[in-house]
Amino acid sequence: MPQSTPLSRRSTPYIRLFATPGARAFTLGNLIARLPMGMFGVSAVIMIAGARGSYALAGAVTATGLAATALVAPWTARLVDRYGQARIAVPATAIAVCGSLALLLCVHLDAPDWTLFAAYAATATTPNTGGMSRARWAHLHGGPSPRDAAALHTANSFEQAADELCFMLGPVAAAFLCSALFPEAGTLVGAVLLMTGVLVFAAQRATEPPPTPRTASAKSPVRTRGFVPLLAVFLTTGAVFGALEVVTIAYADALGHRGAAGAVLALQAAGSCVAGLLYGSARPARDTGRRLVGCLAAMAALMGLPLLAALATGSLFALAGALLLAGAATAPTMVTGMTLVQRRTPQGQLNEGMTLAVTAILGGIAVGSALGGQVIEQAGAEMGYLVPVCAAAAALVVGAAGRGRYAAPPRR
Repeated sequence: MPQSTPLSRRSTPYIRLFATPGARAFTLGNLIARLPMGMFGVSAVIMIAGARGSYALAGAVTATGLAATALVAPWTARLVDRYGQARIAVPATAIAVCGSLALLLCVHLDAPDWTLFAAYAATATTPNTGGMSRARWAHLHGGPSPRDAAALHTANSFEQAADELCFMLGPVAAAFLCSALFPEAGTLVGAVLLMTGVLVFAAQRATEPPPTPRTASAKSPVRTRGFVPLLAVFLTTGAVFGALEVVTIAYADALGHRGAAGAVLALQAAGSCVAGLLYGSARPARDTGRRLVGCLAAMAALMGLPLLAALATGSLFALAGALLLAGAATAPTMVTGMTLVQRRTPQGQLNEGMTLAVTAILGGIAVGSALGGQVIEQAGAEMGYLVPVCAAAAALVVGAAGRGRYAAPPRR
């Protein structure tokens, strides 16, 4: 009787992937920890805008927290690479949870506006749980064989689909909790889930990559050829996400359906989730750089649909359909970009490299959130959809301009 292998050809790529010993356990913990990532932003906007009556303030507070995360997260990831995931992620998460609870109390007690900025900035120590999960897949399937490359492509696609799933369910859960219970409920539940998920994830030590002590000759991944152009792509793509979230909440509120904002945002994530899973089932592209530019072009084209729906129909139902279609290009874009990041990150610095990409996204989300809030205040929620359109176009321009550097073999 022939022996089967964890990555047997007899089943689908995803079944083969999760036949890897220990994969299901760390994935479960990671999913619990990632769900709040889709809750915190929406919860904060609803909570602050409802209490203070200003979307500009809500957007500025969330932008400040994301900007702080963009500065702190690479240092946290560097410590994770150096000392191990479990040793660093748990205390870092505890600090971030305290920041979320402080924000909740400041809003509830009607504290001065500056305290909201300070409290949300304290959440910057939140570890990049998605990056840590991708690092585990790279540790398990990082070999040079075509089978390992195919497994890693499927793993990256699954991780992106998981991100989208969490951002699909997170806004719905946040909007429901804040509307059905009390305005601070979304932040409170998110903090509990984050701490629980990280504890479960960190307990799975068998699949944890070994720590890599940093040597004097080690250089930041930013100094690797082609890495900076990739960060520019992630930055501009993040602006798309940040603007879409704030503008969609404001648009639904203007139509008298604030509670439906989470469900509408979930459709955008649903389109991306399905596209990501289908992309992971396909054979990995040989020319990954060209594929990234193609994905960016599709995203730039599809982001015009929400703007057209908002201006032409004034219907939340039409907007929801437009967001569903617009989301189809985001997951393939992120999967392809993360694959290039993994290829260009020096050995032993994978958490840091992927976290730099995520922090670029967060920086873009901060910019998009702030710009979206300002456009809403000045020109109305419908015109706010111009911000993701312009951001997607900028992502295409910087992606096409930098392809010659990030598509070439890296110089380490």
